[in-house]
Amino acid sequence: MIIAMDKLCVVFAKAFDIIEKEQLGASENHSLRVAALCVAMGEHLGYDDDTIAAVTVCGMFHDSALTEYHLSQKEGEFQERNMILHCEKGQDNVSWLPFQTDIDKLILYHHERGDGKGPFGKKEDEIPMQAAIIAAADAVDAVHHLQTISAADLPSLRERIASRAEMYSTRAAIDALLAVLDESMLEKLRDDVIMQTIECELPYWEVDMSDPRVVRIGEFIARVIDYKSVFTHKHTSQIANRSWVMSGYYGYGADERNALFLAASLHDIGKIGTPTAILEKPGKLDDEEFAIIKQHVKNTLDWLSEIPHFELIRNWAADHHEKLNGTGYSRGKPGKDIDFNARLMACIDIYQAVCEPRPYHEARTHEDTMVILHDMSSKGFIDADIVRDMDKVMAAYSMREVPAPDEG
Repeated sequence: MIIAMDKLCVVFAKAFDIIEKEQLGASENHSLRVAALCVAMGEHLGYDDDTIAAVTVCGMFHDSALTEYHLSQKEGEFQERNMILHCEKGQDNVSWLPFQTDIDKLILYHHERGDGKGPFGKKEDEIPMQAAIIAAADAVDAVHHLQTISAADLPSLRERIASRAEMYSTRAAIDALLAVLDESMLEKLRDDVIMQTIECELPYWEVDMSDPRVVRIGEFIARVIDYKSVFTHKHTSQIANRSWVMSGYYGYGADERNALFLAASLHDIGKIGTPTAILEKPGKLDDEEFAIIKQHVKNTLDWLSEIPHFELIRNWAADHHEKLNGTGYSRGKPGKDIDFNARLMACIDIYQAVCEPRPYHEARTHEDTMVILHDMSSKGFIDADIVRDMDKVMAAYSMREVPAPDEG
């Protein structure tokens, strides 16, 4: 099975843009505009497809660590240090993706400037060109909101950018940006077409499901999703890690283990569209709030449906709230239509939600968690055989985290 990484990255970017806007107040589609500019500059400079894909995807996720530090930073913490950590962590995040070319320092140095006033103090000749490209696209769009610029205002904008090149990036990178920043480019950056621009212009990039780096793709996704809320921190990664342990128990081959881990990492991607206030509400949700939170499964289904040949993984991810008696959501599937891995995903999701600390309950031991799962299986909601298997396998992890596949 082949994963269309270019399409998967577009889905990641769509989800991440929601987090960036909600938590950081960033303008809508900022990361996608940075990516679109990176594609155009890469083509202008004659880069091959692998290099364009790398710089563009790094452009998409240049701020992937901001939400993490937004949630974890302490009152009065030194802002400059935060910027360094954001760049370092962002570089580490994208290093988990299976690029076909070197991405060293592309995000690490995306806040460096030609005048040496970036967080690392690098001068123009010390900044890799591809990092400077991301810096140029990021800074120019963040300052000028390119989706709002009219064709009539473009000449004066180009003059301002050219006159302050080293405040945005390096002179060479700004020259490349100005070479592609014409009226046609402005049209491609509009909010109503930016997604289509990325889908059409990001070079095709595929990864085989048997590639061991697929697990790292899942870990990257889980990081981004889990930092949506302090109360679901590590929820996705723990479900993915538990799925890896259970797939080993069932003797799955490499392809199926990787696919299940990826599905587990993606199962709550639709929850990124759920308001944080609802996710973090300490009391019981009212009917309207519950209806909103249920929408996350439909989001997951819709977003993952955009990826070709992804039906199995999509269904394993999106069916984790289905019940064997047909009373689950969002599709109300009867048990006969829910395959084994989707049933497994449902059991793991419930286990993790029950055992981890939440605003409305403390962390629970394995024994206390299994009381609830056995009760649900006895009522015909979830698979009793899987619950019995989990009772045996997960006992070893009571009140502690399940390690990631490369750490176990």
